[in-house]
Amino acid sequence: MPSPTSTFARRILFGGARLLAATGGLFFSADTGTAQTPAPAQAKAPLNPTEEEAYPRPAKTWIEVQVELARRGFSGGAIDGIRGPQSAAALQAFQNREGLPPSGELDSATREILVLQEPALAPVSLAAGDLEALRPVPATWLEKSRQPDLPHATALELAAERHHAGTSFLRRLNPKVNWDAVTPETTFLAPAVQRVERPGTAAHLVVRLEERSLDVVDAGGRVIAHCPVSIARKAEKRPLGELHVTVVVKNPNYTFDPEVFPEVPEAKELGRKLIIPPGPNNPVGVAWIGLDLPGYGLHGTPDPEKVGRTESHGCFRLANWDAQLLLSLAWVGLPVNVEP
Repeated sequence: MPSPTSTFARRILFGGARLLAATGGLFFSADTGTAQTPAPAQAKAPLNPTEEEAYPRPAKTWIEVQVELARRGFSGGAIDGIRGPQSAAALQAFQNREGLPPSGELDSATREILVLQEPALAPVSLAAGDLEALRPVPATWLEKSRQPDLPHATALELAAERHHAGTSFLRRLNPKVNWDAVTPETTFLAPAVQRVERPGTAAHLVVRLEERSLDVVDAGGRVIAHCPVSIARKAEKRPLGELHVTVVVKNPNYTFDPEVFPEVPEAKELGRKLIIPPGPNNPVGVAWIGLDLPGYGLHGTPDPEKVGRTESHGCFRLANWDAQLLLSLAWVGLPVNVEP
């Protein structure tokens, strides 16, 4: 069983101008978004309970920015505490929505609006049922097709996806946790990303190919959600113009067609299609939102940290948590405008 939450971890929970990010002594600057090592005096300073910050208060660090944006439906991809392109794009989308200059920076005007109701990180655990359901992902398509489902493979993978985090970030945040021996009694720190419900109904979606982003827009033109997406590797497979949602499916299965994967040696040997069962490690993740262009859709993925950074065979790929949010907003007939 790991030791109780450390002084560094408690400092994460209660914020500060710079956020200490692990017992290993990393913190993340809101100004630069880079990981740094604090001076020994900072690292050993005890936490006085009277120093615990009151909430609500403005976001101060990039971990807090990423978590609070996620709570509001503005995803910057896997949370890692660093100002990367996807996090900056999510902040820009939020700033645009709020009528602020879309700088992608945590300026004073943005701080006034991006207010946390509670700490960005919290101690959490995984239930016995969660851990019992874990199962390694088979190596071949044929073996995958023979499974009843494709659940998370490891406790780390499950924890990262549940809390919208990068796996390496969770490791840095919890250096004393043995992720190969997690039990229901194991407590670890993770982003507290429960969503803050905001009014609004999706009127259309906007996919921007160059930006590799997706916006959910209401009837008044207000963006109510944002996330990164992966697009087709080949330019000729990237559709443009207006499409429409034809089907919305939770926990879909997936048809593996060897003709779509000519680069896969196994596909050449199979010579037939396979039905891959549902689950977070299904090739389309936990959601399928089909479009009126045959074979195209918006869907989840078992590799959320690759979203927006690698290409697909043609569909628009989202992190599973973003696909789940989109699933709750999408409806048959919903227009999807794909822009260059």
